[in-house]
Amino acid sequence: MKRALGTAVDGVLAALVAAVVAAVGLFALSLVEWPAFNSSNVTRALTTLGQVLCVALLATAIVLYRRGTLAWLAKVLTWGGLSGFVTVTLGMPLAATKLYLFGISVDQEFRTEYLTRLTDSPALRDMTYPDIPPFYPAGWFWIGGRVGNLLGMDGWEVFKPFAIGFLAVTAVVAYTLWRQLVRADLAVAVSAVTTALVVAYASPEAYSAVIALLVAPALLLAWGALNRPVPDEPERSSNWGWGAVVGTGLFLGLAATFYTLYLGVAAFAVTLMAVVSAFLNVRAHKTWRAAIPVAVRLVVIAAISGLVALTVWAPYLVDALTGAPATSGTALHYLPEAGAELPFPVFEFSLLGALTMAGTLWLAVRTATSRRAQALSIGVVSVYLWTLLSMAATVAGTTLLSFRLEAVLIVLLGAAGVFGFVEGAKAIYQAVGEPSRFKVAAVTVATIGALAFAQNIPQVLQSEITVAYSDTDGDGNRADKRPPSAVSYYSEVDRAITEQVGRPRDETIVLTADTSFLSYYPYFGFQGLTSHYANPLAQFDQRAAAIEDWTTAETPDELVTKLDESRWQAPDAFLFRRGADGYTLRLAEDVYPNDPNVRRYTVTFDESLFEDPRFQVTDIGPFALVTRAT
Repeated sequence: MKRALGTAVDGVLAALVAAVVAAVGLFALSLVEWPAFNSSNVTRALTTLGQVLCVALLATAIVLYRRGTLAWLAKVLTWGGLSGFVTVTLGMPLAATKLYLFGISVDQEFRTEYLTRLTDSPALRDMTYPDIPPFYPAGWFWIGGRVGNLLGMDGWEVFKPFAIGFLAVTAVVAYTLWRQLVRADLAVAVSAVTTALVVAYASPEAYSAVIALLVAPALLLAWGALNRPVPDEPERSSNWGWGAVVGTGLFLGLAATFYTLYLGVAAFAVTLMAVVSAFLNVRAHKTWRAAIPVAVRLVVIAAISGLVALTVWAPYLVDALTGAPATSGTALHYLPEAGAELPFPVFEFSLLGALTMAGTLWLAVRTATSRRAQALSIGVVSVYLWTLLSMAATVAGTTLLSFRLEAVLIVLLGAAGVFGFVEGAKAIYQAVGEPSRFKVAAVTVATIGALAFAQNIPQVLQSEITVAYSDTDGDGNRADKRPPSAVSYYSEVDRAITEQVGRPRDETIVLTADTSFLSYYPYFGFQGLTSHYANPLAQFDQRAAAIEDWTTAETPDELVTKLDESRWQAPDAFLFRRGADGYTLRLAEDVYPNDPNVRRYTVTFDESLFEDPRFQVTDIGPFALVTRAT
């Protein structure tokens, strides 16, 4: 209990320091008018400079820990180095834009929409549809929404600083966990490496990156909870490892509130650990009762994680069981090429390949004798098994989205690579007669490799950074100073809807194919971006059919009748594009197993349908806004 309390206090202090570092750093960067990252090398150079300074802080912390002096200073330097590294590596390349990686494009559109919804109100509401509880876990978005509300920022604007700041905080919390599992200097090294890997390969999906950063120490904790020595009378075991059990349950609960897929693979790994541990205990004690302690711990872990998960899942589960039936969800209907093959980063001819190869070799050699290696090995095996299960699921017409697990695999193998490098260097050192300068050479190689990888992270994220500069932000500006897109008219559309409808945004429903409008303003939508992101309770396919049916109306009276008789609350406003034959909407349908898995099609409303006193038509840039008269 004392150790757990001390870890919790350390975690809180670390989080506060990281939050301050990130906030001060991002604020300082915002005070300068920087050139766009994709058109100048200035911010690239300053990113590298900042990374070198952060690596220097971390190296100093390792030296202090190795010497056994000024442990408090080493801890503070680690907190500052890790949070500063995240802040400068993401904040400096994005310093000249208000948007985060990928801007408001691709999947970032619905993520920004979700954050906008929960910035507007703390109530657990669907990102798009009114009167429906959220299907996607709200944890990260709810916290971000409260931060944005506190700071008086819109959801689209708070996305970048919150994503960077929260990842910086998570990096030092992960270090706090590592510090309890391995010796201090190793904890600094493995935290630094896994943080760099997550920033490089997981940061565009900011909420899943948080779980990816914690998954490696969490699996070590889970193995400690489930694989403990069993006495001769296992049913009377007093060595239960409750601290590790609670910690594992809390991690799985956190994953459930942040990212369902990572919850699934983490729970799968923990269950596999329980099976392995139970098998080993039964084999050692020749009785099935030896599996009882493992089963009890697993049940307790599941109970704790379930209680935490209910904080965001309860409203949806209640509605799903008692409300309107959900249509078949299509969230799992996506199989890109990466999901059709097993990922092997170890064979990349790069620093990542070298690191993961070292990790793979270390796992192969040390799994029989090292608990750390055992935990990470089970995690790696779980990812590959999940990938194979995802491939098998294609026979049933679905997938398990295994392609999104490559970041987790890289983090697990990267953590193992740190341990492999340290132990391998020690073995070579002893084998060659312990030359006095060997340690210096090993440290030099590690440092140069770390800096080389770190300075290449912006290059890895090049396309995501470029989109952040080419997308138009909520102020109607493009950070690369080029002409903005139609998004620049959104503010005028917002004013017109507010004036003509006369109700708050969160009481107004808008039907539009320009769904990014909902990412900037917290209106509800009648239809979402695609069925893959739509709440199953919203009945996406049936709504699409209703929209098509509305286009068949021949008179305004017939259209109004169809709208009034709709099984869902009808739109208060329509945001169309003008086409050759009338007002158009581009809708989407699921065409899995094809890749791409979405087919776009256009429906057209005759303009005469809205030539009626019950509608008001306003031309705004490329848009035709139609509102129903109040």
